[in-house]
Amino acid sequence: MAIGGGGGKFQKKDNPPDEDWIMTYADMVSLLLAFFIMLAAISKVDPVLFEQVRKGVAKDIGRREVLQPLEMLKVQLKETVQQMGLDGAIGVGNDDRGVTIEFPTTNFFAPGQATLTPAAMGALQRIAVTVADPAFHGFEIEVQGHTDDTPINTPQFPSNWELSAARASAAVRMFITAGIEPPRLKSVGLAEVAPKVPNRDMNGNPMPTNQSINRRILVSVHPR
Repeated sequence: MAIGGGGGKFQKKDNPPDEDWIMTYADMVSLLLAFFIMLAAISKVDPVLFEQVRKGVAKDIGRREVLQPLEMLKVQLKETVQQMGLDGAIGVGNDDRGVTIEFPTTNFFAPGQATLTPAAMGALQRIAVTVADPAFHGFEIEVQGHTDDTPINTPQFPSNWELSAARASAAVRMFITAGIEPPRLKSVGLAEVAPKVPNRDMNGNPMPTNQSINRRILVSVHPR
């Protein structure tokens, strides 16, 4: 804007905006990025907790219930077990990796054997159909065989290691027959080394009820 006066002319110029804050903001973003990269590098991702957090965020933002894949699988498995009338025998739960399905070997195998009973084959097939759904193709399945601490020594099973591994493998073969792709499956025999409850009391005497609980097949379904 020109201003006249005394024959002179003065030009009023606008001052450039102060952009010093941009450097401070960029430094802060860089530090935050470095912090989260370091946090991710040293942290173990808990898929169950991650889904819970993601569900909470989605619910707060969208104001609606959001069912995540692991939770959806757990709900469908519980419905399948209830439809079979086995909700008192087959337990569906979760751990820090994903969804768990627990089968008592008492009703699924003859004592000291690794051949599935007809009832066990039917139950595993129904479970496999649920897990084989395309919605869950990103999950892998680990089948664990567990025994109690009663020693076994037969030509076929020299110890509980062989028995537990054979039982887990039998379940895996059933899953493959039902349509689950072999690369998604893993079979693990753990013998008596990972009991749910103590096999013996403080005096070393066997506790039959606890031993029955420890004889089980545990199926873990979790993200790859």
